[in-house]
Amino acid sequence: MGTDDRVESASRGRRESYEEKLDRNWNDLLQELRVMQTGAQIITAFLMTLPFQSRFEDLDAFQRTYYVVLLAFSALLTGLITTPVAIHRRMFGKHVKETTVAHGHRIVRIAVVCVGLMVSACVGFIVDVMSTPLVAVLVGGGVTVVIVFLLVVFPYLLRPESTAPTGAGPGSRDD
Repeated sequence: MGTDDRVESASRGRRESYEEKLDRNWNDLLQELRVMQTGAQIITAFLMTLPFQSRFEDLDAFQRTYYVVLLAFSALLTGLITTPVAIHRRMFGKHVKETTVAHGHRIVRIAVVCVGLMVSACVGFIVDVMSTPLVAVLVGGGVTVVIVFLLVVFPYLLRPESTAPTGAGPGSRDD
């Protein structure tokens, strides 16, 4: 491939073809999914073991319903996180990486928020079992507010130039 076939971003200094950029973006998405998948699987495994604990019998009707909703949500989240892989398998070899990356990007954005909500809901559930419903609402609500800020609001407040490490010049970012 000649240098004429390469695309260079003036602000980033990266020289890569469009296909190389798609490959890099897909690999970045997969890495993000690996991180989320590990956390989601650990929480799902934790939830799946709860009914086998002796104290599970002590849960009231609300807590059991809360638990079932959490369990279903975590199972569905696990499915959501693996959806980009299923899309990739379906589209593999069809020369539609742009579509695969675009769908993967949308799913990762949704999954990030869902992982945060699942963590917040688990904190609320655990505090409800350990304490009172009021404390659970306060702690769970507080965690939810912080998680939403960190995963939704804060990334939108960042400016590209403010995310580069100190001393990094143009071309140091790889988006």
